[in-house]
Amino acid sequence: MMDSLRSDDDRGQVGIGTLIIFIALVLVAAVAAGVLIDTSGQLESRASDTGADAQAEVSNQVEVISATGVASDDTDGVEQIELVVKKSPGADPIDLRDATIQYTSSSSSATLSESDSLDSSAFTVTGISTTDTPEVLSSSSDRVRLTIDANQVEGGSDLSAGSNVDLKIVDQSGASTVYGVNIPDVLTGDYVSV
Repeated sequence: MMDSLRSDDDRGQVGIGTLIIFIALVLVAAVAAGVLIDTSGQLESRASDTGADAQAEVSNQVEVISATGVASDDTDGVEQIELVVKKSPGADPIDLRDATIQYTSSSSSATLSESDSLDSSAFTVTGISTTDTPEVLSSSSDRVRLTIDANQVEGGSDLSAGSNVDLKIVDQSGASTVYGVNIPDVLTGDYVSV
């Protein structure tokens, strides 16, 4: 009775051709798995790098503690701007030698880099309370003074009373801090808060 349930169509294919097809399918699956694993590893690495860069741009900022204008002796204007800065909480060490300051006023625009001497395209860095290198903010207690010669950037004229300047400090990680300088309408003394 058992033979009546079977037919010739129910037999499985067994042979060398079936074995070759099975091995080919296994190889294709192995190659596809290898490609997927390699691609996912590359994507994970890129995502990690992008995340680290984005975090650095957000957290590696400097904070402006105070801003002072040095008044000119012969005019009623400000010839230098001095910013005292520190690194923001959670920031990595910030090397101000690699930083730039984008200076924008109503009459002038310039990108300034750190230098030992003031000229129309430079700012100087002076350590106030730094532990190692005066240009590097390595702890949150470090303070550095950035000095910009506004007279030279403005082409030989001082910043007049009531004028405004936007300063954008960009550090080595690409993080930026924008600070607006407002010259008071009345200038008294050698130093004014801006």
